[in-house]
Amino acid sequence: MIIPWQELEPATLDNIIESVILREGTDYGAEEIPLARKKEQLLEKIRNGSAVIVWSELHESIDIKDKMGFLK
Repeated sequence: MIIPWQELEPATLDNIIESVILREGTDYGAEEIPLARKKEQLLEKIRNGSAVIVWSELHESIDIKDKMGFLK
């Protein structure tokens, strides 16, 4: 189920974004990106509609997915 981000409290949305980022693990790129910047980038994707917040009833978990990948 897609959760409309506009219906979430700002603190809740921030906590979901941070949780998803921290679950991803270590960034092995040439340059480490600060958590605050990663949060900004993911929030922008959510706001522009390229990413969606998804609740899985089966797994009782929340995640953020690429919209195109999720809708396939």
